[in-house]
Amino acid sequence: MVTLARHFAVLLLVLPVVTSPAAAQSPRVAVERQLANELGLSVGDTIRLGLRPDTVGTLMTISGIYEPRADPAEIAKRERHLRMHLPDLATLLEAPDRVDRLSIGLWTGISADSASAVLNRSAYGFRAYPSASIAAESSQTFRVVSRFHRAIAVITIVASAVFVLCIMLLKVEERRLDAAVMRFVGVRRRTIFGALLLEAILVAALGCMLGTGLAYLAGAATNAYYRRFFDTALTFSVITPDIVWFSVMLSLLLGALAGALAAWRLVQTRPLVLWGRV
Repeated sequence: MVTLARHFAVLLLVLPVVTSPAAAQSPRVAVERQLANELGLSVGDTIRLGLRPDTVGTLMTISGIYEPRADPAEIAKRERHLRMHLPDLATLLEAPDRVDRLSIGLWTGISADSASAVLNRSAYGFRAYPSASIAAESSQTFRVVSRFHRAIAVITIVASAVFVLCIMLLKVEERRLDAAVMRFVGVRRRTIFGALLLEAILVAALGCMLGTGLAYLAGAATNAYYRRFFDTALTFSVITPDIVWFSVMLSLLLGALAGALAAWRLVQTRPLVLWGRV
């Protein structure tokens, strides 16, 4: 089975189900689920396919309805596909023994690069590429989007770090009297510093849990909306353990640094200044 090429116009007419011997021997075609839903097709229906609307076309019987593999490169094109046997496609295109592209499967252990090199040396008129290079070429747009998202993430992290530092400074300023009293009764600076640092780490940990939960909810809502909008099983938002781990470590590090800086500024101030007597 091959995918019907998209470089020609296709006339598709839904005909009543025919039970004659001619209909039973007509070529078979598999229809994409989304196309079948849009046109109200079902297995056993007879359709007419042609290159142009003014041609008679060829009668074909729908032998199956398939679910296409989710592909990010195809999701926005809104294209619909049919699959048929190669001889039937060649007859429909009036171009026997000619194809635009085909895929070759390799046994396990055979290098795709070596196989493509051998094929390219074998004959002229075609070019063989490993599937990995084709995927890399077709994903250039997604790489640009990924870099754009990475830049936004860096800016967001820097801005959030400044925001966390300001919050910690304001929080510590509210503890000036408490710190002055502890200093007057003989509590060491190291103890005050450690208490404030521990408090900052606990706040950062709580923020990590809330942020992770919010991220999972936002990802689930994104997938639910766009899967319904595009009628596909493609996953649009993925939160991997690596992302969660990196986010948690970064949050704890920024929270600890902000808390340490604010606590250090507090413990270095004289108790009388903290008390407001100087």
